[in-house]
Order: sequence, then structure tokens, then C-alpha cells
Amino acid sequence: MTTSLLDWRRRMAALYAEVRDDRDPESGWLRWRAGRDALLAGHDESPLTAEARAGFPGLPFAPYDPSLRFVVPVDTDVEPVRLGVATTDEGGVVLHLIGRVTLGEVGRLDVWWIAGYAGGLFLPLRDGSAGATTYGGGRYLLDTLKGADLGGDGDRLVVDLNLAYHPSCTYDPRWTCPLAPEGNRVDVVVPAGEQLPPGGWY
Repeated sequence: MTTSLLDWRRRMAALYAEVRDDRDPESGWLRWRAGRDALLAGHDESPLTAEARAGFPGLPFAPYDPSLRFVVPVDTDVEPVRLGVATTDEGGVVLHLIGRVTLGEVGRLDVWWIAGYAGGLFLPLRDGSAGATTYGGGRYLLDTLKGADLGGDGDRLVVDLNLAYHPSCTYDPRWTCPLAPEGNRVDVVVPAGEQLPPGGWY
């Protein structure tokens, strides 16, 4: 842990707090996009290579679609599943299945808890756009361990597909990331969220 990484996480958590506080979801999305662009372009912990940062035009995104924002309960009637996911040569993360959410035509997605000190909720998505307009390993919707939390109340979560974002390994092969398990893979194309630039990032 370095103070630079601490600063990155603080800034990302603050950005999501601003999104949660904005009463207009599209305005919050625009604020989030601008904040992510600024961090990726100018922060020492940016996952982009130095070359990519030098000419960084901003992240490509699909237009905002309000129908792809959901406030949904977590169905916790699931059989316990423990999943180990390798992320580096030094180890990986352990995920525990805690429930499922249903997101309209996208269908049901598994909701995971990242084990370890403090832990965090993890909701990845690999949809039908993966390998074409989005990263082949999928995108993240929520990762509260890293501050990516859109809020909710009680047993309900705010899940906004417009805020689907690529993990760090999308931008540079030196990064490794936990990718979407089977229960987070769907065939339907989700035309929202962060997209790949032509030719990808590397």
C-alpha cells in the first residue's frame, strides 16, 4: 500500500459518493465519467500505460439510457458457493455467493462478497458485447471494496448499467483482475457503459 494508491482509492470513493448524492442519475453519470477521465489521465495509479495517458482522449461510452438503471432487491435464497479466483502470482481473491439480482431483460446475475478483512460486494458482468465493443473478460458494475458503490436501502441495490466500467486489466496486460464467473455471464448485449476504443487499449 502506498500513499498514492490510498489517494486513488479516496478519490474514487469520493466520486461515487457524489454520484449517490446527485438526484439526477444522468447528471451523476456525467460527473462520474468526467471524474474517471481525470483520474485515468492524470493520476499516478492510473491503469493506463504512459503512452496511452499521453494522448488520452477520454473513455468511450454508450449514451445514457435511463431504462438501464435498476433499484432491485437481492434474492438471498441461494446455495452457498465459495469461489477462488487467481489474480496474481502471489495469490488471488475468494468470492462467496450471497444472492442474485434480476435486471430486466439482462436477467439474473450473481452477487458476490469478497472475503478478507472488511470485505466488499462484487457484481461483475460479461454480456454479449464482450470481445467486440467491450473487454472480453467483462466489466464491473459494483465493487464496494474499491469504492464502486451506487447505494441502495435495506436489501435493495442501485445497479446502473450505464456505469459499467472496465477492470484495470483492460488497459494494460501487466494488471490481472477477477473476471465474471459463470453466473455473471449473459448472452444479451448491454448497449451501455464503458466501451473499447477501436483496436482496444493494447
